[in-house]
Amino acid sequence: MERRELGRTGLQVSVLGFGGSEIGFERAEPGMVRVLLQEALDAGLNVIDTAECYGDSEALVGQAVADRRSEYYLFTKCGHFEGTGRDDWSAASLEKSITRSLARLRTDHVDLLQLHTCTEDDLRRGDVIEVVERARQRGQTRFIGYSGDGPAARYAVECGRFDTLQTSINVADQEAMHLTLPLAQARGVGVIAKRPIANAAWRTGERPANAYHHAYWDRLTRLDYEFLRRPLAESIGTALRFTASLPGVATLVVGTTQPGRWRENAALLAPGALPASEMDAICRRWKQIADDSWVGQR
Repeated sequence: MERRELGRTGLQVSVLGFGGSEIGFERAEPGMVRVLLQEALDAGLNVIDTAECYGDSEALVGQAVADRRSEYYLFTKCGHFEGTGRDDWSAASLEKSITRSLARLRTDHVDLLQLHTCTEDDLRRGDVIEVVERARQRGQTRFIGYSGDGPAARYAVECGRFDTLQTSINVADQEAMHLTLPLAQARGVGVIAKRPIANAAWRTGERPANAYHHAYWDRLTRLDYEFLRRPLAESIGTALRFTASLPGVATLVVGTTQPGRWRENAALLAPGALPASEMDAICRRWKQIADDSWVGQR
């Protein structure tokens, strides 16, 4: 598995990482999560990204691979009070969230602690950033980052206080390619791509039942990329390789509850960068069809 440098952190991260939202929201069985993550680590994965608001995701990760803590980089996010999904950016709530995350993950520190989709106004006030900076000073995290999109993500890069940016980038979500990626690359901010295959919203050929995927389904229906008519594995591979080929992107976090799926996705990335002609065709189509409402998705 290819390794890339995550900006100025210097971390050499696997180009394909594991995203922990699905195992939490879908209430995965601990035994299955252990098999999934143990196999992925054996195959070369070294990035696990989760969040305190992803149900029991942190606890499941801690149970599954705490005994192999030195073999992977552990990322988490804070800002949603006790996993309820309700935003609470007070210092007391954030401090409690960080302590809780470390306990659930069965570790004394994470490699990256990220503020999770707070607004630009929240960031500009500065006190939320100070909380994660203090966590870094205490050794609870090695690096700090921002996870989000749009103007808040742009400010997170501009302010110079974050080591990384996690943001939505894929064939159906290209705002970041112009709004944040070039600036992040210029300033040495490491970029983590979330939703790198647009939730594979086209995979069934029908509008997904999960409303979380509707925005991408609607966009992809209008974009009507040629590659979406290819066999499913090939189309997913094209989408993965598109995101992995973007300058400045270090790692792509993909969630799954299926043991073996990480190896399948890694194999789809194995051919390397998407040919320039395909990259150009996807970008041209976006420019032709996308409108101002097609902003980065949370």
